[in-house]
Amino acid sequence: MMEKITSEEQYRQVIASDQLTVIKYYTTWCPDCKNLDRFIGEIIEEHQDKRWYELNAEELQPIAEENDVRGIPSLLVYRSGEKIAHLHSKFAKTPEEVREYLASIEA
Repeated sequence: MMEKITSEEQYRQVIASDQLTVIKYYTTWCPDCKNLDRFIGEIIEEHQDKRWYELNAEELQPIAEENDVRGIPSLLVYRSGEKIAHLHSKFAKTPEEVREYLASIEA
């Protein structure tokens, strides 16, 4: 479904793309992350124009801190090495919230 980012080097390569890239920041113990996982597959299907990755915020904490990820799950969108959007955890609880967020980026 989503390729996992496992190193800072891989992260830098992933975000350098000029294609919209969505990274889900998560941890293994986070109940809201498991809830997001239940519906994110359908949303990925609807947004095949984007590249999708996931990053464990505890394993790669410096990257999470660099991106101001204070809650999980968070969905961040990158293009050409820049973070262009950030959906904080409290707004990533329903499919509708995630769809609205992604639609706002495309506009």
